[in-house]
Amino acid sequence: MAKHTPHISAIPDAFFGAFSDGKLSPSELTEMFGVTKRTIRKWKQTIREDIGFQKEIAMPDEIDIDDLVQERLKKFERKTVKKEAEKCFPIKVLKDGPIAIAHFGDPHVDDDGTNLGLLLKHAELVAKTDGMFGGNVGDVQNNWVGRLGRLYGEQSTSAVESWKLTEHFIKMVPWLYLCGGNHDAWSGAGDPLEYMIGQPTVYANHQVRLNLIFPNKKQVRVNCRHNFKGHSQYNTAHGISKAAMMGWRDHILTAGHTHVSGYQVLKDPMTGLVSHAIRCASYKTYDRYAEQLGLADQSIFMCPVTIIDPKYDDNDPRLVTTIFDPYEGADYLTWKRSKKSA
Repeated sequence: MAKHTPHISAIPDAFFGAFSDGKLSPSELTEMFGVTKRTIRKWKQTIREDIGFQKEIAMPDEIDIDDLVQERLKKFERKTVKKEAEKCFPIKVLKDGPIAIAHFGDPHVDDDGTNLGLLLKHAELVAKTDGMFGGNVGDVQNNWVGRLGRLYGEQSTSAVESWKLTEHFIKMVPWLYLCGGNHDAWSGAGDPLEYMIGQPTVYANHQVRLNLIFPNKKQVRVNCRHNFKGHSQYNTAHGISKAAMMGWRDHILTAGHTHVSGYQVLKDPMTGLVSHAIRCASYKTYDRYAEQLGLADQSIFMCPVTIIDPKYDDNDPRLVTTIFDPYEGADYLTWKRSKKSA
């Protein structure tokens, strides 16, 4: 007598999943579907004949759920450690006495309208001045991407040449910090700037906050964002000043982005902390976008210098001195450091 097998349409839909999964025994299948083991065997035979092959082993999942959970927990833990550290990087200052930070406004090294000669002279000055370090508020180059890539057609510097200029500038300066601006962030996760800069410079997109710890244990906080939220037609440093008044209790706050200059000194009435809010203009002197919008020229300084003398208290105006010309700032720092050793 011919062996009778049921038509595939007579097999419950749920059995197909249980069969392909391969994890349940015949006894478990009989209990699940309320049939005999003989019926289970017939169903399996029908399915095998229909699909034309038989899977001998069950394929394991790509990752076990328990392993997946543990992996996600570890990644969140690493992310937490990183983000907590980024809130304020502790930096040990190894030099005794005063130091200075030259805060470079948006360089845009590859733009035809950028005063590259002045930028490189300022970079050389920082490199040769004892106790002076560099800081950058963002937008090292235009870095046109996506639909903005067409703007390479409006500048004489190619994308390859732009990166060469960027690396040349980056390698010139002993950087204390670099804050990535919106143009820098367009590079995405594989940002070449990270490889050019190296340690121990602090680099992050959008915001960098440092706690400078001097040999005499004095601590001075520096907070740079490419741009602090808030604008005012009456004060070009408004967003930075607002940040100092409404939460960021830092000694030095800097920003760029808008290609204008601004400066304001504030005092916290509760703690006496004196904060210097500085907006650095850009080295991009001639800007088609500004011309298109009819924006007024409010560029006064693009590389202000803050001289920090750690022997003074937070409420003493001599703790931080802001000088808008880097050459004057270098001279003042050199004089201050000579007094220390005299």
